[in-house]
Amino acid sequence: MKIRFLTLCAVLAGAALFSQFAPAQALNTPPASPAEIEALYTASIESRSQEIIKLLGLTDAAKSNAVREIIMWQYRTMRARDALIDAQLQATGKAVNYSNRVERLEAESKPLHDYFIARLSKLLSPEQIEKVKDKMTYNKVKVTYDAYIAIVPGLTDAEKAKILDLLKSAREKAIDGGSATEKSAIFQVYKDRINEYLTSHGHDVAAAYKAWAARQPANTNTEASFSSGIANQ
Repeated sequence: MKIRFLTLCAVLAGAALFSQFAPAQALNTPPASPAEIEALYTASIESRSQEIIKLLGLTDAAKSNAVREIIMWQYRTMRARDALIDAQLQATGKAVNYSNRVERLEAESKPLHDYFIARLSKLLSPEQIEKVKDKMTYNKVKVTYDAYIAIVPGLTDAEKAKILDLLKSAREKAIDGGSATEKSAIFQVYKDRINEYLTSHGHDVAAAYKAWAARQPANTNTEASFSSGIANQ
């Protein structure tokens, strides 16, 4: 199954370029060529991968290059996977959104996810792999956890541990998300579970958020940064 999937990803990689990464064009601007789009995408994932390398503090050039290539390969293969899933949805007349993508996304992503982590595990420590996962999911575990701690009063150590555990489970799936929007949708599923858990333990999360928001100084972006953590109550 893994070999078939990875081979199909490689075939689809080129076909997915224009539809997913072509920038908006001005009326009088010629459309970018596939080669230009590919160069733009390569530069983007090289930049993202290099940021992760810096975060890991790798000093061995051979290991650094190997990790960067693994991460770039992962980005490219996820892009090809998304092209396949979206084409399947469009062929059946379904809208391309997370709700319709989720079943195929999870099935297609498992071999890709396992292979990615296995390759990283040969080069990185568990702590370094945690950093890779956090960077590839925009540090949503920390942002969301900090939001709950700041907003919901009276959390016990057990409740805090449960929140963190659920957020790490969200990260494990969100790392396979095809876009920032999709990663956020995956985290929202787990935030809903956290809210249900806290409600069952006597916390009113919606009321806590309103009380917290009312305490924030006017004209600051603090509320916006935290509301991204536990919004959509």
